[in-house]
Order: sequence, then structure tokens, then C-alpha cells
Amino acid sequence: MEMAVADQNDEFRREEYRTHMETYERFTSLTKYSVIAVVVLLVLMAIFLV
Repeated sequence: MEMAVADQNDEFRREEYRTHMETYERFTSLTKYSVIAVVVLLVLMAIFLV
């Protein structure tokens, strides 16, 4: 009985970790592209507004 509970708990932790890593990868990707967009915007502002 305890082994089944431990297996379920282990399975839950694996799923939780996988979900956490997917969220982290999306967050870092969004952050990277946001920084690139801001840099491009600043470069364009420097070219056309100065």
C-alpha cells in the first residue's frame, strides 16, 4: 500500500517538474524576444528620431 502511494507521489513530482521546466523555458524565451524587440526599437528610435 505504501509503495503505491510513494509511486504516485514520485509520478506527481516528475510531472510537476516537467511542467515547471516547460513554463521556465517559455518564460526565458519570452524574455529573450522581448529584450531583442526593445533593442531593435531603441536602435530604430536612434536612427529616425535623432
